[in-house]
Amino acid sequence: MKLTLSSTVPADPSRVFAALTDPEVLRRTIPGCETLTATGPDAYEATLKIGVAGLKGTYTGKAAITDQRPPERLTLSFEGKGGPGFVRGSAAITLTADGDATRVDCAADVHVGGLIAAIGSRLVDAAARKLADDFFRQIGSALP
Repeated sequence: MKLTLSSTVPADPSRVFAALTDPEVLRRTIPGCETLTATGPDAYEATLKIGVAGLKGTYTGKAAITDQRPPERLTLSFEGKGGPGFVRGSAAITLTADGDATRVDCAADVHVGGLIAAIGSRLVDAAARKLADDFFRQIGSALP
């Protein structure tokens, strides 16, 4: 499934890029993040507790940040599993200056299975948008 998301963060692209690659900021801003542990350079293991309808549950997984071109873009690869099923994919994230803010565009290719797949792509899309909106709102709040 393809997902396209956009958000605006009230900070310049270099600060937003730094936040998106800082494990401590990510730990505080990813919705439901219980743990985020570095396993190597730009590679992490995480436990997330998601409370969004259709996706509710605790997930464990891995993520890696690649193709970094500060402050313009990066790619996030991820995989996770939990009681409701599994999710894996990658997201190309582009940052563009927009006045005093940064427009963040995300083009993701996501594969889901288990109960998550059974709930349908519209609900997965809506849940992903809600989680992304919450995350970028938190990123904006985390930056001074």
